[in-house]
Amino acid sequence: MPVHRQPGTLVKDHTFALPLDHAQPSGPQIEVYAREVVAAGAEADGLPWLLYLQGGPGGRSPRPIGRDSWLDRALRDFRVLLLDQRGTGRSTPATRQTLPAVGDPAAQARYLSHFRADSIVKDCEAVRRTLLGEDGRWSVLGQSFGGFCATTYLSTAPEGLREVFVTGGLPGLRSTAEDVYRAAYPRIERKNLAHYARYPEDAEAVRGIVRHLRDREVALPGGGRLTAEAFQALGIMLGSSTGSHTLHYLIEDAFVPGTAGPELSDSFLWDVQRQLSFAGNPLYAVMHEPIYGQGSLAPGATDWAAERVRGDFPQFDADAALAADAPVLFTGETIHPWMFTNDPALAPLREAAELLAQRTEWPDLYDPAQLARNEVPVAAAVYHDDMYVDTADSLATARAVRGLRTWVTDEFEHDGLRASGGAVLDRLIRLARGEL
Repeated sequence: MPVHRQPGTLVKDHTFALPLDHAQPSGPQIEVYAREVVAAGAEADGLPWLLYLQGGPGGRSPRPIGRDSWLDRALRDFRVLLLDQRGTGRSTPATRQTLPAVGDPAAQARYLSHFRADSIVKDCEAVRRTLLGEDGRWSVLGQSFGGFCATTYLSTAPEGLREVFVTGGLPGLRSTAEDVYRAAYPRIERKNLAHYARYPEDAEAVRGIVRHLRDREVALPGGGRLTAEAFQALGIMLGSSTGSHTLHYLIEDAFVPGTAGPELSDSFLWDVQRQLSFAGNPLYAVMHEPIYGQGSLAPGATDWAAERVRGDFPQFDADAALAADAPVLFTGETIHPWMFTNDPALAPLREAAELLAQRTEWPDLYDPAQLARNEVPVAAAVYHDDMYVDTADSLATARAVRGLRTWVTDEFEHDGLRASGGAVLDRLIRLARGEL
């Protein structure tokens, strides 16, 4: 397996052949890739392992360059394994290019039903046994959706865990997809209002862009359509530490003078496409609502919950905002059916996504009884007004997990793990070990 040296680190590749469905180990196989990172000079030190679970769903693990970001802190104590969760990165991909080989949309939907936290945890356990042996235990760091996976891990395979750190990712154990979005829209509105308070000139600039998009067809460089609703989806940026500022700079460069009047600049359209396209992580869109499905909680389908619930929040109606000369509100981490028409990376997956949205047979992901008797040390950073994960849900889950210690902070946004360097991880390590 390839081994590389980067500044201050040694990096090694690992690939594992695993079942698509762990209940059928002799059935179709997939590959799962992981990157091992250890501090230079510590290769033979017998350091304990830290498994990193990325946010998403559908996000590949970080691509490190030396001891960057939180890795610098982690490598003091651990040998780190950066997992490309199934379907992402260098693991067997699940995209518009690869899924047709699986079969028709119904076959694709069945295939993709194995790409939730329960299957990811089973992958982790197979990898753990391979690298550490049957009785070996490792620590887990879960960011955002990775924290959801870590909570499933605590529910279903705690025997493999030494300790768990969660950043912005304690899920609602009993929250349906509809519950999630009904709580999300008010948070998204608050982030909008904070943005317009910070950059008041953006209110008129955004109205101008939306009027322009209502009056004409606008194509993105990659062939997708930029509609007013798609433009509103840029609000997903508002939940990160620098997202409001980045959005402001994008908005201020929107127009250039054209021969027939103002038109949206090429640079603006490229930047918008980079933010909105799902080409790099189609599973994020396809699996975003199925990750909340739990049969015992809500026997019905998720059925495009974000789209259905949006109608109960008329303040997000762009046309009404224009008519009232009010600020147009951006949406956030919400997935809508029209995305599978507008985005060329998603359009071939539209039928499979619809079948997943109507699927009713989802196994439960969390075991409240097991969590109530948990013996694994757990520490979680809960961000005070996290746009992506409901703070109330996170705190309720923290109370439901025996021994879990929380750090509630408004110092960081949802990306605090990355933005803080090693500060967030350092605090969680000390919390879990009783040093704070």
